[in-house]
Amino acid sequence: MPDPHGSLPAPETDPAFLDSALAAADAVGFVAVGNRFDDGLRYLTRFSGPDRNYAFVYADGEAILCAPALFTEQAEREFAGTVRTTDVGDPTGIRAANTLSDLGASSGTVLVPQSIPHDAAVHLEQAGYDLESTTAVADARLIKTESEIDCLRRVQRAAVRGMRRAEEILAAAEPMDDELIWQDAPLSTERLRRQVNAELAVYGVRDAGNTVIGAGPTCADLHYTGMDVLRPDETILLDISPRGPHGYYGDLSRTYVVDSNGGWERRAYVAVEAALKAGLAEIEPGAHANEIHREAAAELTAHGFDPNADEGEAGFTHGTGHGVGISLHEGPSLREPVELESGMVFTVEPGVYDPEQGGVRLEELVVVTEDGYETLHEYPRSFTPRAD
Repeated sequence: MPDPHGSLPAPETDPAFLDSALAAADAVGFVAVGNRFDDGLRYLTRFSGPDRNYAFVYADGEAILCAPALFTEQAEREFAGTVRTTDVGDPTGIRAANTLSDLGASSGTVLVPQSIPHDAAVHLEQAGYDLESTTAVADARLIKTESEIDCLRRVQRAAVRGMRRAEEILAAAEPMDDELIWQDAPLSTERLRRQVNAELAVYGVRDAGNTVIGAGPTCADLHYTGMDVLRPDETILLDISPRGPHGYYGDLSRTYVVDSNGGWERRAYVAVEAALKAGLAEIEPGAHANEIHREAAAELTAHGFDPNADEGEAGFTHGTGHGVGISLHEGPSLREPVELESGMVFTVEPGVYDPEQGGVRLEELVVVTEDGYETLHEYPRSFTPRAD
């Protein structure tokens, strides 16, 4: 039976960082309001539903989830603190204000994320609270705990399984009449995507609409999820980013060429792999994230590619990497001078693109360790797809 890569329970979030933020701001409480699509709220609560607003309230060392009606049992199962059920039609901001008052915080400064909905902010202000925006949650998410890293590692292992499936199919495909044929039919990006996503499902994770596969010119579309025919002597770029049931993501990119004649795509692949190695070599605690981007870009420049191309132009059109956690894209950004610390998890993914030729991107997901970095799950890089 397959290993259930995504089967770990969600890690618990220690709210101690909120105590520090409240003390620094001389605030009486913290409130976050959102729904299942708010990853910051999910980080705080580990509650995974629904698509209507609910609130997290923290004051005097107590964490309370104001859960929507009909979701009490799920909330109590997933949230480690106290659950209070919100009545149908009861505005979430009012419920949050009442909860603060019940906890003894009847007035004063309340910290909120920048993303708090306007109506919730208005209700809190009408209740007499002064709101102050805080980045405490985003800052806490920068450093992953061991349990978070374990979740990320397992989802990345499933991403590897999906990539292995794609590579096997590409290795078995045969060039015929300027198309790749697999199992007696033309192979397309959509057909290959379905195979990858089926493999991800077997290993307990969702593709979350993030299986990007481009072919030739569509590789230059960084988020291509359409249908294109796969052809020989053309780049095939796969970016697989599944999500586990605990909310954490994986992220892995590879580029292959079937039956290459060794033209632009070979030169681009050599340049991108050199850039990847140069970027990885910069990772250690105390280094700055943008040094990784700078070294990768310098390597691409040395190979004759524009490191500052705009979207739609030929060259390197994006940053070298981004943080991964309970969001697919979170801090740190490798374009920013953020000092690297042990426990930070991010991608290193240089790429070069030409709207007429194709695109090449190679991506690894790494965690900063006390003396360097660890790739969360190793997978070979190969220009030509391997059968085994």
